[in-house]
Amino acid sequence: MLRFATILAAAGVISTPAIAETWDMPTPYGDSTFHTVNIRQFADDIKTATNGELDITVHSAGSLFPGAEIKNAVRSRQVPIGEFFLSSIANEDLAYGIDSQPFLATSYDDAATLWTAQKPVITELLAEQDLIPLFSVPWPAQGLYTNGEIADVAALSGLRMRAYNAALEEFATLANAAPVQVEAADIAQAFATGQVQAMITSPSTGANSSAWDYVDTYTSIDAWLPKNIVVVNKRVFDALSPEVQQAVMDAAIAAEARGIDMSKSETETKISEMADNGMTIAAPSDALVSGLETIGTQMLDNWKANASAPATEILTAYQAR
Repeated sequence: MLRFATILAAAGVISTPAIAETWDMPTPYGDSTFHTVNIRQFADDIKTATNGELDITVHSAGSLFPGAEIKNAVRSRQVPIGEFFLSSIANEDLAYGIDSQPFLATSYDDAATLWTAQKPVITELLAEQDLIPLFSVPWPAQGLYTNGEIADVAALSGLRMRAYNAALEEFATLANAAPVQVEAADIAQAFATGQVQAMITSPSTGANSSAWDYVDTYTSIDAWLPKNIVVVNKRVFDALSPEVQQAVMDAAIAAEARGIDMSKSETETKISEMADNGMTIAAPSDALVSGLETIGTQMLDNWKANASAPATEILTAYQAR
């Protein structure tokens, strides 16, 4: 009888399902942003693939941590996983910000080639901080938002321009504009209060922040395609079972491919939305393109002069391709 009870007890232990693990995942962007939509699908895919063994709760719009704090929150294990704007940490190493160099990579094909060169270096740099990159998704090409069309770079002089990373701060300064740091979630308020008067950002961010409420013109300068990246804390990831680890990596591969497709479709959709809401959609003049490219060349020269060996390795590999 005792032996039978022992067998039943053992069987009960074996058949007991694994205790579900719940992760909190902060993201900087609102629920309507395609990056957030993609990440919610990523979380759902993992939950399904693991039969609920890993359940990720997405906290959007900087509600858990502001965008600037997410990387360090994952590093310190305040949260296991998070998404942030990759070039926002270019102050740590210029390798992180090469995708925000104006007119270096201006198409999705260029952006993919650049990420192929960048990913191995970024992986090594993040490993030093106990972080693993899972996937990266580019934004649509960045456009210029202003009141009235901009004929040339000189027309940007004196404007207070939103800056979301060091490269855009430098860009604004070289254009004789005044850079102002503003998070995506605060764009509308910044324009309403006169804190900023112009910005360079994606059609996604422009439409999602109802840009037509504060500017009347979008100029398709296609300056660069910056990326968001999703990282996980290595210690937390290593504690998962091999099966769950594989589910996370499989979901990440799917999320990157899906996110790129979503980004591509966003460009036309969001530009159309801005036009439907009364914004003028303008092509840049030859004079504006020439002036912007001059700034881009100067910025790349400055970048080269200050780049680390790993950062230079990325540029060399990209240009060789």
